[in-house]
Amino acid sequence: MEEMEKYFEIYLNNVKIDFCFKNKFKNEGKKEIKIKCIRPLINMNHMFSDCSSLTSLNLSNFNTNNVNNMSWMLRNCSSLTSLNLSNFNTNNVNNMSNMFSFCSSLSSLNLSNFNTNNVNNMSEMFSNCSSLSSLNLTNFNTNNVNDMNNIFCDCSSLTSLDLSNFNTINVKDMSRMFSYCSSLTSLNLSNFNTINVNNMSDMFSNCSSLSSLNLSSFNTNNVNNMNGMFSYCSSLTSLDLSNFNTNNVNDMRYMFYDCTSLTSLNLSNFNTINVKDMSYMFTGCSSLTSLNLSHFNTNNVNNMSEMFNNCSSLTSLDLTNFNTNNVNDMYGMFCNCSSLTSLDLSNFNTNMFII
Repeated sequence: MEEMEKYFEIYLNNVKIDFCFKNKFKNEGKKEIKIKCIRPLINMNHMFSDCSSLTSLNLSNFNTNNVNNMSWMLRNCSSLTSLNLSNFNTNNVNNMSNMFSFCSSLSSLNLSNFNTNNVNNMSEMFSNCSSLSSLNLTNFNTNNVNDMNNIFCDCSSLTSLDLSNFNTINVKDMSRMFSYCSSLTSLNLSNFNTINVNNMSDMFSNCSSLSSLNLSSFNTNNVNNMNGMFSYCSSLTSLDLSNFNTNNVNDMRYMFYDCTSLTSLNLSNFNTINVKDMSYMFTGCSSLTSLNLSHFNTNNVNNMSEMFNNCSSLTSLDLTNFNTNNVNDMYGMFCNCSSLTSLDLSNFNTNMFII
């Protein structure tokens, strides 16, 4: 607090007040808030965080030339409907994580003047901006960004998102990147370079309006976590992952959970040698009539609970190559597979099963 007082004076209705790091202004009524910079500013981390009653904020007089950190700057300014950042100089900023997260009343955001050349962290940058109907990031330079986890998570009003200029060569974490973007009907990621990504867990989970998704350009050589990657993508009718390298993946639980419209799923090149958990992997894939897993290596899998639960349209399922020696949980594994007429489990070792 004392550190922030070196840089700012704060005025409420033109009266100087004590600097408050997280002033929620709970009392009702219109208030005019002015922040005066009294020293060169280098850190805006958490500056307005949790100012949940602010409806507008004019920062047009801010000199941000020397600022290097804007993380959590406006997090949970949940009543903001207007935000003017047109004079912001972000040339030296390296951290924008959580910058606008939970600004749930903002319907638009103009960042056309932003220079993101030096930014390395954009995790949760727009997370839970649930009223944003559009977002123009065509000027963003993401060459140095290594973390994009949750960047658009719960931007549930976005119907489109142009990321054609995004360079993701250095990104390591894409977990929950588009999770709960439930209004997105299409998503073009053909330019994405995912060679260094290690985490794709819940990346597209709850993208319930996506009817197609082309990931043929994805390089998944270094990915170790695909937990819930496509869960609740209930409008996807087909998914071709034949290009996926899953050699290093150890977690596939919930991967296709409740993909209720999937009629085609190509996993022909999946290497599952390092996978330990396949629980709920295909649960609720109620439109799949066939599923070829004859190549699956399950030597290290210990959990298959509800793996095919409610795959009610499956007419055949070949698991003759499954090794269940290390599996200790098969609870509900075939529950409601009501169209299966035969199932050969003669190769199953049930010595360790928990029922």
